[in-house]
Amino acid sequence: MPQTNVLYISYDGMTDPLGQSQVIPYLEGLSKLGYTFTLISFEKAERFAKSQSEISARLQQSNIKWVSLSYTKKPPILSTVWDIWRMKEKAFELHRKENFKIVHCRSYISALVGMMMKKKYGTKFIFDMRGFYADERVDGGLWPLTNPVYRKVYQFFKKKEKEFLNEADYIISLTQKAKGIIHQWKDISNQPVPIQVIPCCADLELFSTKNIDVTLLEGLKKQFKLTGNEFVLSYLGSIGTWYMLDEMLDFFKYVLQVRPDAKFLFITNEQASNIIEKANARKISEEALIITPAPHKQVPTYLALSNCGIFFVKPVFSKSASSPTKQAEIMGMGIPHICNAGVGDVDAIVDERTGEVVQSFNLAEYERVSKRILSALYNAIYIRQKAKEVYSLDEGIEKYAAVYAALGNQY
Repeated sequence: MPQTNVLYISYDGMTDPLGQSQVIPYLEGLSKLGYTFTLISFEKAERFAKSQSEISARLQQSNIKWVSLSYTKKPPILSTVWDIWRMKEKAFELHRKENFKIVHCRSYISALVGMMMKKKYGTKFIFDMRGFYADERVDGGLWPLTNPVYRKVYQFFKKKEKEFLNEADYIISLTQKAKGIIHQWKDISNQPVPIQVIPCCADLELFSTKNIDVTLLEGLKKQFKLTGNEFVLSYLGSIGTWYMLDEMLDFFKYVLQVRPDAKFLFITNEQASNIIEKANARKISEEALIITPAPHKQVPTYLALSNCGIFFVKPVFSKSASSPTKQAEIMGMGIPHICNAGVGDVDAIVDERTGEVVQSFNLAEYERVSKRILSALYNAIYIRQKAKEVYSLDEGIEKYAAVYAALGNQY
């Protein structure tokens, strides 16, 4: 296969957890297939100082050239405009040296530069959209449309979204649901535009029962005073804009009525006080909560403490394009999970043998779902197999490779 030079642009940092789980593993896999990468990313100072050498060494092993630029946080909007200009200048400079065939753009900020590259140099443009970015910012309350400045920014990106979809040589969507929505849009030329669906895959070699550290597991049981007879509900990851802590605690409160010994395990870097405060408001005892961070490589062992995982995500329009990585990681461990309807493909992925879907946030639903979760016998082997079918990193790499190959045949 002839060498194909690819420029990959990410406004997320490679020293961010997201970069390490949702960018680098794909590039490593694609590099093994013969693609040559130059990677531009924007790094937060504190994380970069802590992890730069480790990430740099990892990327060098796959011969990935890493160009790290500093992420600018303030002032709002103007800082992003400045970063986009720097991104464009660096991409153009690198292209003059490397003669890229493909520019792979992660999300909308990067796509602004990818589209410029296509128009100026004729490079192939992959719009890896990651979600409906502008609508996410509005749905999450980050861009209040009552503010005329944010309204203008929203309108700008919605206009650009159409241009990206019109101009892209290939589009990557995280969900079948979003693909269907895009293909219904009348103001996009050349419908149906070429879309490959690749969900947020997980490293199922890591998230596997074979990575449970039995000594650590027994130590954690003692530390958290678990006998092994309790029902342990777990939540994995940060609790930010989208994750519905109030509703998850409401669900757990109902579980406590049926199983007073139940524990709610939060594997998170969040401040414990934020969770405890909301639990106290519901008269949930602190003794029923376990709140702990975990090193990434030990997360499988921490998850193994639980009988069931849970995540509730705001079921808003923009989330139709979302693929929560935690679903893949929980299923990889063979653990059943509870989620809610209306978020990407998650409720289509769950069946009665892998977990339960809450259709609405009320006591009747909590009663129905908790009865099922507390009484059903789930098959860990089946759940893991379903994770492999949907979220296999190897399959994700193959799908990206198919897109690259299709574009390679065009030049």
